[in-house]
Amino acid sequence: MEREQCAASEAAPAAPALFAWGANSYGQLGLGHKEDVLLPQQLNDFCKLECVRRITGGGGHSAIVTDGGGLFVCGLNKDGQLGLGHTEDVLYFTLCKSLLGCPIQQVACGWDFTIILTENGQVLSCGSNSFGQLGVPHGPRRCVVPQAIELLREKVVCVAAGLRHALAATVSGIVFQWGTGLASSGRRSSLRQTLPLFLTAKEPSRVTGLENSKAICVLAGSDHSASLTDAGELYVWGSNKHGQLAAQAAFLPVPQKIEAHCFQNEKVTAIWSGWTHLVAQTETGKVFTWGRADYGQLGRKLESHDSWKLEKQDSSFPCSRPQNSPPSSLHCLTGATEVGCVTPGAGTSMACVGMAPKPTSGPRSLCSFCSQHQDSLWDVALATPWPSVSCQHILHWAKIPGSPALPWMPRRTPNLRKAWTKGETGRKDNQKLQPKAILTIPGVKGCDRQPNKVA
Repeated sequence: MEREQCAASEAAPAAPALFAWGANSYGQLGLGHKEDVLLPQQLNDFCKLECVRRITGGGGHSAIVTDGGGLFVCGLNKDGQLGLGHTEDVLYFTLCKSLLGCPIQQVACGWDFTIILTENGQVLSCGSNSFGQLGVPHGPRRCVVPQAIELLREKVVCVAAGLRHALAATVSGIVFQWGTGLASSGRRSSLRQTLPLFLTAKEPSRVTGLENSKAICVLAGSDHSASLTDAGELYVWGSNKHGQLAAQAAFLPVPQKIEAHCFQNEKVTAIWSGWTHLVAQTETGKVFTWGRADYGQLGRKLESHDSWKLEKQDSSFPCSRPQNSPPSSLHCLTGATEVGCVTPGAGTSMACVGMAPKPTSGPRSLCSFCSQHQDSLWDVALATPWPSVSCQHILHWAKIPGSPALPWMPRRTPNLRKAWTKGETGRKDNQKLQPKAILTIPGVKGCDRQPNKVA
């Protein structure tokens, strides 16, 4: 009798809940104030939580897409990146009414702009256009209402946004990029080479070098881009300052395939990008990480810390040799059925809890936040900041029943308020910058990136 009651209680789904924590200088947590939050705090006034499909964030703003295609936004709105028709900061998640009747499939938040993909494959943009990141070459320097990127005429299936550039993959597998965010580092690293058009264009320009492949997913970091093909191949380009491209060159002006042997000769089935590191999962469930590692982003202990110290000392030399951080498997995650990597904004983290615990038999439980099946009950996890070496935060891992031992991580102390220097970002305005937060939970699919299965 006791066993039956226990099994019944384990199978009962918990009430869905949405939590937020971290830097909140612009109200990007949607809690109604602008005070930083060190512990997860529940959002009680949001819409029906069981309808949340995706969540993401930018430099100081956050966005949520519901199952019904609604777009809710909050936070920094200095350049109109919330698409609400004004430039006032918003402290609560607010419905973008200008998109009513136009269901949204995906949203990608850049530093100060937003790229929106509708369910019919059309791409919209709003926010700052100082670097052509809105894909409207002759448009204003900012746009406060989402506008269509007319030059993307083919149906789009995936979008991505970086610091000052954006990407889109079409239904036929063509990749487009716009925004000049990668051009400056490209010019410093390739002094005698002419950069390809897609690195300098302020309108969608086809990425050359991918003509013999079909892209099913695109990703963007601070200054790099990536594309996953239907054949399970991963192409990367842009800045390789932190070894995130797994190449020898400091900058790759055109896409370069990461060879299969880097993934133990297996096809890549899913890929996620942090600001300066990447995570990939292969067809057998192996998880690989590479790129910047000085805050434990890679989830594993490196052989030496010398590269971190060298990079900090030589940060003023953009053409210095990139850190050596090739893709390496996280053995503690081998066999994981689902992996998640969420990067919801600068110093901001959001997570869902309340899915049903793993049942003793029958189908897996459904996560009411991600709308994806999960294998176990999970808590929230705050991971490493981005990207200033002066900004530090303690790593908290989720308590997952039956989870393997977690990898070694360097300990940090909270310092959410420390401002960045102009040299760290190249920004000319006075906007206060906050550390980047990344959510990585073993056994749980992220809400920001949906793994793409290889055909």
